[in-house]
Amino acid sequence: MIVAIVTFKLPERWTVADAASVFRSTAPKYLGKAGLVRKHYYITEAGDRAGGIYLWESKAAAEACYTREWKAMVTEKYGASPDILYAEVPVSVDNIANVIESV
Repeated sequence: MIVAIVTFKLPERWTVADAASVFRSTAPKYLGKAGLVRKHYYITEAGDRAGGIYLWESKAAAEACYTREWKAMVTEKYGASPDILYAEVPVSVDNIANVIESV
C-alpha cells in the first residue's frame, strides 16, 4: 500500500470548524474512489496548512486521482497548489480490527 500526504499552505488561517465545513463539501467525491482505502483530512494546529492523508492500494491508483484537473480544483478551492508526498506502507496497525498487516 501507499500513503500519499497532500499538503497546501492556506492563504488565510482556518479554524477546525472552517476546515470541517470546507472538507465536508469535497468528501463525497472520494466515496467509492477506485483504489482508495481511506482518506483523512487535516488542518494544522496553527491553521496555516491543510490537506489529506490518503491510504491507497497502489501508487498507480493514487496517480490516477491526482490529475491535472484535480490539482487545478485543489488550487482553486484552497488558494494554493498541493504538494504530494508518497510513502510505502510496510506495516499497518489496525486497532479497530485488532490486526497488524505487513508486506
